[in-house]
Amino acid sequence: MTAAAIELRDLRWVIVAAKHRSLRQAAEALHIRQSTLSRRLRDVEYRLGATLFERSNGGTRPTAAGYEFLEAARRIVEEADTVFSRLRTRGRGENGQLTIGVYASLSTGNLRATLTDHHRRFPDVDVYMIDGGHDRLMCDLITNAIDIAIMTTCGPSWDDRRLPLWSERVIVAMPAQHPFCARSMINWSDLANERMLFPQRGPGPELERLLTAKLHGSGPQRILHHDVSLDRLLSLVGAEYGMLLMLEGATGVHYEGVIYREVHEEEGPTRLDFTAYWRQANNNPTLEPFLAMLRERHPDLSAGT
Repeated sequence: MTAAAIELRDLRWVIVAAKHRSLRQAAEALHIRQSTLSRRLRDVEYRLGATLFERSNGGTRPTAAGYEFLEAARRIVEEADTVFSRLRTRGRGENGQLTIGVYASLSTGNLRATLTDHHRRFPDVDVYMIDGGHDRLMCDLITNAIDIAIMTTCGPSWDDRRLPLWSERVIVAMPAQHPFCARSMINWSDLANERMLFPQRGPGPELERLLTAKLHGSGPQRILHHDVSLDRLLSLVGAEYGMLLMLEGATGVHYEGVIYREVHEEEGPTRLDFTAYWRQANNNPTLEPFLAMLRERHPDLSAGT
């Protein structure tokens, strides 16, 4: 027999015996026979080649070697309990890392509310965000660079898992001095001949295609492309460089000299649908709780998704 044969259970029993200073009381706390505990403690002492307890009619007290052993035993048990707890919660998806590909701003709206709710429920999950357009996020899904992508609904090219979510209104940001600011909403036809700013990332290309489709037959559009973030484009709008199409989730931040208005068509505000995309083969434990939360907030009423 060697010290290496000592089990984690043995360490726990030694700690309890030292705490109660009575084998009878320690055995009761452990819900075992006193003879079983006594025999096990002597086995541990034999394996160590050291006496851990002084036994007398007055009780059981640790020896000098016992105190040294207890210090190490407590440290080992605490570290083991921490690891076991972390692994159990990780298996339930309650800690670890979740990588989400996002397509639009998080300043307000459903995506921000969803992430806020997720963090409240799972504070030990580290959420890592990756920004990108449809093509990049789909590629990241395929290569497992991200666990889930939340973006506007794309075509039938995705043959794995998906969940319809919410829709967001299309918004036009315009300089505060523009005459259109006096209106409560803007029609697509109003944007003809206006200078339009578009980001080359995120929803920019899709919104540009939408503008082109809505204004088909209205002649060439005055479009300027920028490889900068949304906040810089909004600063340009405030400086009267042009107008900017965006989604309502980006309206949570206000910029000086910028006014937001809904863009309407005959049926009402133009909206774009959002969908969550992920791979069935993804085995990240943090993904399933996030999906369960999405299904709870946005039940899928369609078939075959």
